[in-house]
Amino acid sequence: MHKAKIASSLDEQTLDRLVHQRIYLSRSCTIRETVEEKLQRFGGSRLARECGKLDPEFEQAMADEGIAGDLSEWPEY
Repeated sequence: MHKAKIASSLDEQTLDRLVHQRIYLSRSCTIRETVEEKLQRFGGSRLARECGKLDPEFEQAMADEGIAGDLSEWPEY
């Protein structure tokens, strides 16, 4: 796999702490593995893909309709 160098500004103390605790081998590994994990979570999840297909306005209208219908069925006290 081809790799590219990317410049970014990050908190050095956080990166160094993770390396010092031997969670990652180096700063570069920390960033690479963290980004790869995040991308897998976004792309690999069926729930994420299905949620991306939802229309927020339609879902809200359905929820509002369901709530109104449910409330009309409750007995008054």
